[in-house]
Amino acid sequence: MRLISADCIQAYRDQTFRSISGRRIRTREEAIDFVNERGFIFFWPITSVLLPSLWVAVAGDRPVADEHDDPGHITWDWKDSLLGKDQWYYARVLRKKATMISFVLAPYFYALSENYGSPEDDYLTLYEQGRMTPEEKTIYEALVDGGPVDTVALKRITRMSTLASESRFNRALTNLQADFKVLPVGVTQAGAWRYAFAYDIVARQYPEIPEQAHTIGEDEARKILTEFYFRAIGAGRVNDVARLFIWRIVDADRAVDDLVKEGVLAKVNLENQAGEWFTHRALLA
Repeated sequence: MRLISADCIQAYRDQTFRSISGRRIRTREEAIDFVNERGFIFFWPITSVLLPSLWVAVAGDRPVADEHDDPGHITWDWKDSLLGKDQWYYARVLRKKATMISFVLAPYFYALSENYGSPEDDYLTLYEQGRMTPEEKTIYEALVDGGPVDTVALKRITRMSTLASESRFNRALTNLQADFKVLPVGVTQAGAWRYAFAYDIVARQYPEIPEQAHTIGEDEARKILTEFYFRAIGAGRVNDVARLFIWRIVDADRAVDDLVKEGVLAKVNLENQAGEWFTHRALLA
């Protein structure tokens, strides 16, 4: 079994994460290309979760700056200006954190969500089965009936404007995004800060995503997403896959095994690392 050094993996990730100066992203168009190239990235780096992020690709491998005038915060302008502009899919998805996804891969994520047929009816079944909270149902219904709606108005409509209900509202809105039911589609000047996202349901904003997802099986979706993940990080473990996508170990293991059989991944030994590791053929090349 081949032995892969830590330096080899780091050099690979310097390229795929765009973390070195010669590979940095300078323009909005390059940012769009980066998302399409990687398939899915975080907006900002997430502690203990290995995945490319727009911040690192623009500002380098350093903490997100507190100063609003830091050059790296151009990423915020790009993100806001492209909401609803059909350049990338943006919502709280992976680990329920801000994620940018290419429209090529969005249907594969959707195929693994709890969305099956009619967006106007599916949520009622989930609610009756206890798999959707009352807050999630209320928010979703408000958007089905009146979206797009900004956050301030949405809190008022759903009667969750009080400080006591803020955490329940935010948690419900995040869960709905993670399950590909709603997403931010623009920025409004609502509220005291004159800054609030407007939200809509996914099926109305991007009807092509559920349509394309209908032909994608769950095993196929997991295999495709796993391949893109390994292509980005170079080498990883089955547990890393399950943790990122919040899949069962058995499902992550099946996806990795299928990719090994196809020659896309190979089992390797990692320098100074125990356990079973797999690497993408792009790194071996």
